Amino acid sequence: MKRTFATLSTLIAVAMTGQVLAHCQIPCGIYGDQTRATLLAEHITTIEKSMKQIVELSAKTPTDYNQLVRWVNNKEEHADKISEIVTYYFMAQRVKKPADGDPAKQKAYIEQLTILHEMLVSTMKAKQSTDLVHIENLRSQLDRFSHAYPGLEHSH
Repeated sequence: MKRTFATLSTLIAVAMTGQVLAHCQIPCGIYGDQTRATLLAEHITTIEKSMKQIVELSAKTPTDYNQLVRWVNNKEEHADKISEIVTYYFMAQRVKKPADGDPAKQKAYIEQLTILHEMLVSTMKAKQSTDLVHIENLRSQLDRFSHAYPGLEHSH
């Protein structure tokens, strides 16, 4: 009886575990920084395409509201994915405050956090409009972060 209850409890716990949308927040030690940078670049490109489609569909008469809504939702979804990677992957797990007080490491830490925060703000603004300047900003910020964060090759 105890064994059946334990097995059943374990199965229920596993079944109730939701879909993991971001990298785990346990100390698994499995990271793919370059993969995340590539994903960020892809999300930026997807938002850009969505913005262009929104503008194009908005200019048509009659307006195809169904497709327009789908592109708006697509833009929102990919902006959320950028925010999730920036926040839960890089800011929460990968960018570490230097423990030794080394001024050069502290400066690098502040630079990385600043760029990541700028990316969050640009992502928020991209959700609010179809202004392609936010895409330019995101690409520039990703490029700057790729140079400021050790181990990221500039391949996106």
